[in-house]
Amino acid sequence: MKTYFSILSLCLFLTGGVTRGQDSNTESQPSINKKADFTLVFASCSDQNRKQPLWQPILETEPDLFIWGGDNIYADTEDMAKMKADYDKLRSHPEYARLRTSTPIKGTWDDHDYGVNDGGKEYPQKRAAKELFLEFLEAPENDSRRSRPGVYHAEVIRAEEGSIKLILLDTRSFRDGLKDSPDPDRRYDSWPAEHTGTLLGEAQWLWLEEQLQDDTHDFTIIVSSIQLLNSEHGWESWGNFSAEHHRMLGLIQQAKAPNVIVLSGDRHQGEISRMEQENTSALIDFTSSGMTHTYLTSGSEDNTYRISNVVKQLNFGVLQFDFKERQVVFEIRGRDNFVYERHKEQY
Repeated sequence: MKTYFSILSLCLFLTGGVTRGQDSNTESQPSINKKADFTLVFASCSDQNRKQPLWQPILETEPDLFIWGGDNIYADTEDMAKMKADYDKLRSHPEYARLRTSTPIKGTWDDHDYGVNDGGKEYPQKRAAKELFLEFLEAPENDSRRSRPGVYHAEVIRAEEGSIKLILLDTRSFRDGLKDSPDPDRRYDSWPAEHTGTLLGEAQWLWLEEQLQDDTHDFTIIVSSIQLLNSEHGWESWGNFSAEHHRMLGLIQQAKAPNVIVLSGDRHQGEISRMEQENTSALIDFTSSGMTHTYLTSGSEDNTYRISNVVKQLNFGVLQFDFKERQVVFEIRGRDNFVYERHKEQY
């Protein structure tokens, strides 16, 4: 079994793709440890009260940057003393403490670290929760997020060989209510296109449009706590807001910013989705979710854009950038740094 997956993985790496499938519950694929120009690791859904076996393999990748994709803790509370204690418990984890001292850490939040499951703008403690979130990320006192609502943020990540524009979205602070589904197999349905509710809020939309006019960097990464391309399931996604979903895809299509990549979490599974775009590079929505808990026995919904298997083991995402060749290798890794899925994209 191991030999089969090793050969298959190598063949897919060399041909620049992955097979399309449903569930990846089989033995992992050994990682190819080629040193990249820049290695980015991202992860989401980390319950501070559960075992956390992935910090050591993350440290072994020697990342140049670590990004939190949301649900960085599971607080689900309006009690800020409890939320602070939850953050402190994660910060004090020995291997995460090692990562903090060796690697820059950026991130956004999702619902459980925001403070309420599937929550939006109605959450009454969002200002206080934001201060704890920024303290957790060790944001400086003059950080722009401290002087305006929300935690959306952008900055430039520079490497010796090139640079990356990092755009971190806030899908919680301004989001209107979701549409409950009458289908027992779905939690939410999409609002119709004429629905005027918002996911980002107009101020964040205008800010995002400005950020995507920046064409001075090699790659552009948008971190969205919820999935952009996969909207066929009945959980949270950009597809819950049809008009906002359409607006986002159009904005990326027309962006001056080159080589846009979306990172997402939330789903307690890993997968790679890919959508062709006219007159620009294909759009990858790379989902890594479930550092501490996933649901191995749950079914896999359809996803028109999926190009990988669905990984239901504990996982984290790795992006390896080659600036000169304009290539990115996407890997979904797990325990012992084994690779469940690998995809190489040429930009």
